[in-house]
Amino acid sequence: MDILKLKFSPLKLVLLTLVVAGLVGCINPSPVVDNNFGKAVNAAKAQQIINPDASLNRDPVAGVDGQAADAAMNRYHRSFVQPPITPNVFNIGVSSGSSGMTSGGAGSSSPR
Repeated sequence: MDILKLKFSPLKLVLLTLVVAGLVGCINPSPVVDNNFGKAVNAAKAQQIINPDASLNRDPVAGVDGQAADAAMNRYHRSFVQPPITPNVFNIGVSSGSSGMTSGGAGSSSPR
């Protein structure tokens, strides 16, 4: 018996075609990338750099003396140790005194 001589009925050919077509439909195609891919990100990065040759400038920075810069850095580092206490914003404009109701009003608890 020769294995190469297979007989396919029309029903088997149709089923085989449907199975192959179904499997081909499940393949995830690779994305099509054009020549401009990534240029927007590179342009945005280039626009955020003020002076690309800043590392070549050996002049000291002018405008902040050493004591002020040291104090600013110390405040910055201490802010991570214990953050500053912020006031409760829900109390703004609310008085801490009486509720504004007089005795004998609808909300009073005194007997009549």
